Amino acid sequence: MTKNNQENKDNQINQPVSEDWHSREEPTAKERNLTANPGDRISDKPESVEEKSQQVAVDSPDITGDHITVPTYFVVDEPDGDKKALHHVKDAEEISDVIRQARVDENGNRIWW
Repeated sequence: MTKNNQENKDNQINQPVSEDWHSREEPTAKERNLTANPGDRISDKPESVEEKSQQVAVDSPDITGDHITVPTYFVVDEPDGDKKALHHVKDAEEISDVIRQARVDENGNRIWW
C-alpha cells in the first residue's frame, strides 16, 4: 500500500449504515411482519398458562440505565380459582381492571399505598 493510499484510508470516516437487504443472512423484523417488540407477538399455537408465564416481552435497559423486565403475559387468579394469562398489550384494559380491583378493600374503598 502506498503512503498516499494509507493516508486516504486513515482519513476515512466510517459511519454506521444499514446493510444492503441482499447481504443480510436473516430477514428484518419488518420483513418477517413482526411488531417493533417481538415479545408483543402472540403465538399461533396453543400454550399453557405455565408456558405463557415464562415469556418475556422486554428485557433491556431503559433510558435511565435501569434494567427493565416485562413479562409478555400477566398471570391472574380467576374467581373460580383457575389461573388466566393476560397479554400485556392485547389485554391491557383487563390488566388495569385487575390492578384496580386489587387496590380496594372489601367495602369497595380505594386503598392507597
